[in-house]
Amino acid sequence: MARRSRHNDYKEDLNIWPAFTDLMSNAFMILLLLLLIASTNYTISQISNPGTPPILLIKDENSRFDLGSAVIPMTMLDYIKNKLVPDIEKTTKSYNINTVEIIGHTDEQPVSIVSSNLDSNLETAASQGGSVSTLKAGSNADLGLMRSLAVVKELLKIQQQNKMPGIQFRAYSAAQLILPSGEFAPIPQEKRQPEPKRRRIEIRFTRLGQVREVK
Repeated sequence: MARRSRHNDYKEDLNIWPAFTDLMSNAFMILLLLLLIASTNYTISQISNPGTPPILLIKDENSRFDLGSAVIPMTMLDYIKNKLVPDIEKTTKSYNINTVEIIGHTDEQPVSIVSSNLDSNLETAASQGGSVSTLKAGSNADLGLMRSLAVVKELLKIQQQNKMPGIQFRAYSAAQLILPSGEFAPIPQEKRQPEPKRRRIEIRFTRLGQVREVK
């Protein structure tokens, strides 16, 4: 019996596999943790400024579109080239931005009674050879989109001159719905009034991720 006991003890001493697997498991977990930390630090390092990017503004009172028009006046064109583009380049690099949203806002004055042709002509106007001047606004929503699209098309032309590389531009309209404060506009109590401060183009910065459907 003593021989068998010593033999069993000897076999148990040689059975180091459980300890080895525990050691490897712990080492693997530590390695995963180090990789996660390194990945997190790398991601943060790519964003020199992880805060909230600013909202750039083109005020209508400084660079005014003609009434009901989306044709960019010369003063605004100079502003876009010499002021706006350098600021977009600086901001996109600082915040690691890949998408710039151009949002057209109007005041509450109704657009002249004109039949809109955006449903049939919008894609053509937005194409490389198209022109926003061919569009006719039937509402403030149309007008806001036309003006934002005009700015986007100008930025795309400048982008071809090795400016703002890798940036995508998107045109949106908020019509008269959003006040400069960011709140929803109230229901007008009297006749709709012209308000220059509400007529503006906003430039917003974002980083687009993967599309995920909410189920």
